[in-house]
Amino acid sequence: MIDLSEQTIIDQVSDRLTQKYPSIPPDTLTAVVRGVHARFAGRPVREYVPLLVERFAGDELHQLAIAG
Repeated sequence: MIDLSEQTIIDQVSDRLTQKYPSIPPDTLTAVVRGVHARFAGRPVREYVPLLVERFAGDELHQLAIAG
């Protein structure tokens, strides 16, 4: 199994969300992903953080796409 750093995986999450939400400006998308990721700072269990970041950021970006 390949061991990727959490930041590498979060970068991949950003890439996937950029493809999914092309109408969202990249700076906004990055800010959303970073903000969601920051919510998990200091949490002891890290395995599911990228999955949760992708899910929660996707929800926020979906709302932005609808509003904009």
